[in-house]
Amino acid sequence: MLNRDRAVQTLAEEQFDIVVIGGGITGAGVALDAASRGYSVALVEQADFASGTSSRSSKLVHGGLRYLQNFDLGLVREALLERQLMVKLAPHLVRPLPLVVSAFGGARPDRLTGIGLNMYDVMAAPSLRARRSARRSAPEPGEAEWSPARHRVISGDEVSQLLPALAGRGPTGGYLFYDCQTDDARLVLTVLGEAERFGAICANRLEVTQLGSAEDLAAGVTVRDHESGSEFVVRADNVVNATGVWADRIRPDELHSEAEVPDIAPSRGTHITISHDDLPLGAGAIVPVGDGRSIFALPWLGRSLIGTTDNNYDGDIEHVRPSAEDVDYLLGAVNEFFGAELSHRHVTGAYAGVRPLISTGDNRKSVDISRKAELYETSSGLITITGGKLTTWRRMAKLAVDRLVEREGRQAPCRTHEIPLGEPVDPAQLSRVEGVPEASYAQLAARYGHAAEHVLETADERGELAQPIIAGLPDLLAEAPFSARFEQARSVGDVLLRRTRLGLLAARDLCDPAGEAPVRVARAMGAQLGWDENRVVREAERFGHEAAAEGIVVSV
Repeated sequence: MLNRDRAVQTLAEEQFDIVVIGGGITGAGVALDAASRGYSVALVEQADFASGTSSRSSKLVHGGLRYLQNFDLGLVREALLERQLMVKLAPHLVRPLPLVVSAFGGARPDRLTGIGLNMYDVMAAPSLRARRSARRSAPEPGEAEWSPARHRVISGDEVSQLLPALAGRGPTGGYLFYDCQTDDARLVLTVLGEAERFGAICANRLEVTQLGSAEDLAAGVTVRDHESGSEFVVRADNVVNATGVWADRIRPDELHSEAEVPDIAPSRGTHITISHDDLPLGAGAIVPVGDGRSIFALPWLGRSLIGTTDNNYDGDIEHVRPSAEDVDYLLGAVNEFFGAELSHRHVTGAYAGVRPLISTGDNRKSVDISRKAELYETSSGLITITGGKLTTWRRMAKLAVDRLVEREGRQAPCRTHEIPLGEPVDPAQLSRVEGVPEASYAQLAARYGHAAEHVLETADERGELAQPIIAGLPDLLAEAPFSARFEQARSVGDVLLRRTRLGLLAARDLCDPAGEAPVRVARAMGAQLGWDENRVVREAERFGHEAAAEGIVVSV
């Protein structure tokens, strides 16, 4: 990405067709869609890219089996087709994940679940002919192992092989089906990078303080630079509000009707991570929790990821902490299902995010509110796109930009269905750097694609940069200066919570007062950002405050 100082200077000096507010997955998608159609695009983010909901998901790119229970068939169908497309456009970032629904005590797998999976199979197929073939119970000879349009019944032994943590309960069978998994924050950064390749100018830590300017309310947006404290106007002909859970806070001073803007009903989702040794998973598990609901237990980046809760939320949305009750709820569900004895001391990290659900005006629980995206347009021309889910980000962006195109009478069809997101690379083909652990190459390839070569070039600059941030984990210290140089990382939290995901996977190690990881990261990125030793110490301390505010360490 463009150096932040240069990006801010450009935003202050140039005139744009569109300014996008919000640097999560929806805003990134709008920037890419609009820029690839020929618009000049500016994007501003008040904190760090993906620092809101877009880094706090269940990491799934999926149709959403539970949405079938609410007969939200259009959303499921749309999401399944987007899942297929994301695997094609970003195969290093969006990968197939086997999931298992287990049966016990000699019982056959639940028939209603099988009916739901049959619907899932058929809806995932892009054409009628493919839908008919999706009804086959077994793959044809020579077909690839990964087939998102097919599920099958498996034996108890296969269930135990895929879910070693469940072997002690003696499962007698189950269903095997596939969805996909991603690193959500890395997906956002990759989409932003592609948007910049088409000419978009993006910068973080620019908070919108006013729509328009004091002199001209139609001038774009006035922003405050959190680093310099200065204010300036980003001049643009159109404004798109893609701020997710903050969407109802961006509004003109005058509205023709309240229906022109959304009414957000936030929902908190909590996740925890557990060491693979304590809960070994080779596939994802659907874990029932009563009332017909379920959570996921998923293998992710060497850990087991447990979540999510889904509760109405009316607290602070700047720093959303996992509640003790939610953590206990997740641990209780996992212990009962796997026959485990996990407690707070086994939790290696925790995080919570707030979903931007759109209020329906009734008293329904958040779990029952549709995840469908909605577009709003004010009489002054502000377009707001919110709701939706991670999987459907591209459709949400298309909806917003299509409205701009229609309004201006342009001929500019959407192109994002054919734009690759990054460039995959074979880990074996990456340049070898002395000191880099062999396990790091696969993770670098999955995280950065071909850009992993640039991370390795950074690692080769100094011996220390080739070492892991935390011993035994594959994340390299070189990723700190790399992300400061190329991804606008400006704090230790940017590196540990979003550029890498160590804050979610090894929170206790990072927050141990005797640990040195935050200081090492601050020193490594400070060499790029011009920090002296006093600033390095302050930035490491600042990470401790951020980690406490986010609640990534669960109290024992």
